[in-house]
Amino acid sequence: MTEELANHFREIIAGLGEDPDREGLRDTPMRAAKAMQFLTNGYGQTLDELVNGAVFASDTDEMVLIKDIELYSLCEHHLLPFIGKCHIAYMPGGKVLGLSKFARIVDMYARRLQIQEDLTRQIADAVQLVTEARGVAVVIEARHMCMMMRGVEKQNSSMTSSVMLGSFRGNQTTRQEFLMLVNSR
Repeated sequence: MTEELANHFREIIAGLGEDPDREGLRDTPMRAAKAMQFLTNGYGQTLDELVNGAVFASDTDEMVLIKDIELYSLCEHHLLPFIGKCHIAYMPGGKVLGLSKFARIVDMYARRLQIQEDLTRQIADAVQLVTEARGVAVVIEARHMCMMMRGVEKQNSSMTSSVMLGSFRGNQTTRQEFLMLVNSR
């Protein structure tokens, strides 16, 4: 698989008018293939394997918020990066999830070809499925290289997307508390 991808990158380099055999580019096809495999390794992961039983019984019934989880993904339309942070909150319903698993969930879905809107929904649905929470909220703030480096070239643009499930959708007080906490620095 890696060799096949490297051959495709070699063809792309040649198609751009470059000599893939020149010294600086000779190993680039293989490096690019390995980089692309790493950047899309979320396809080889499952939620069950990732969580690995790290769900624990708990009497906690107040909001749990994990802020500023870094994310790096690739836009499925241009294969260019988008980079940002994810905020996840949930209202436990008898179960809590190991803290590091939230970052792993974000990474698993971010390491696939994506659009930000779908990524936000996938993370929220995964947290809901794993924790059976009374509510889940996810906000992603990201900067998209497809908007900044090409096309309209708007360097200061960013995108914010959100998904609210359960008590975050139906209870304005809970929703407002989440948004206030996310925006506090």
